[in-house]
Amino acid sequence: MKRAARLSAILDLLAAQGEVTVEELVDRFGASAATTRRDLDSLAERRLLTRTHGGAVAQSVAYELPIRYRSHHGTGAKERIAALAASIVEPGQVVGLSGGTTTNAIATALAAREDLAEHGVTVVTNAVNIAAQLAMRPEFKVVVTGGVIHARSFELVGPFVEQLLGGIHLDVAFIGVNGLSPDAGATTHDEAEAAVNRMMAQQAARALIVADASKIGRTSFAHVGGAELFPLVIADAAIAGEDRAALMDAGYEVRIAE
Repeated sequence: MKRAARLSAILDLLAAQGEVTVEELVDRFGASAATTRRDLDSLAERRLLTRTHGGAVAQSVAYELPIRYRSHHGTGAKERIAALAASIVEPGQVVGLSGGTTTNAIATALAAREDLAEHGVTVVTNAVNIAAQLAMRPEFKVVVTGGVIHARSFELVGPFVEQLLGGIHLDVAFIGVNGLSPDAGATTHDEAEAAVNRMMAQQAARALIVADASKIGRTSFAHVGGAELFPLVIADAAIAGEDRAALMDAGYEVRIAE
């Protein structure tokens, strides 16, 4: 396993169980004890965890997330999508992250990238859990949109969000959705969230949909946008061949996170 993937996997394991030991990590990932200690020290220096004798514990601010988000860590598909999405980001860029479990995983993957420390990244988000996760990372400038919080999704919505987004430019925006189909395009359960997602995408030089296979072919209540707004979709390998072909026929480029 490459180091970047191993660091991200360590963070995922911490998110799931709160603490890890060096022995456990050696058994799980196959790196030596010395390498594992260096991994933990590196993550601790970046305030991604707290070192203990023989292991580490989760950084409290980063990982005291609502159960909806903690329960989706380590599910595999979302982490693979997140790793591919995070690899697109270049140091110094301005990145938009909508709310959602997959975009939350992207934030974790970005935090594990050592090459971002020198030039930093600006993250603009309307998701309070993502803002909390990145707030203590010195390499990130975190911009929170403001607005009214949705208790169900932990996303900020409303005119305050749109006012801020209207005055900024994003290099890339990653948008999570509840459904993506060739005919209806990207959709969400809530019209206020859809409006914020649409505007975030419109303010970006490049807007991408990130969605695991369970979202493909589904249609939810509120329309966000189609292939003209989201030319690229990142999905996981579980996507059905016919669903991928249908999306490509509708004008989407579909990239698979192996």
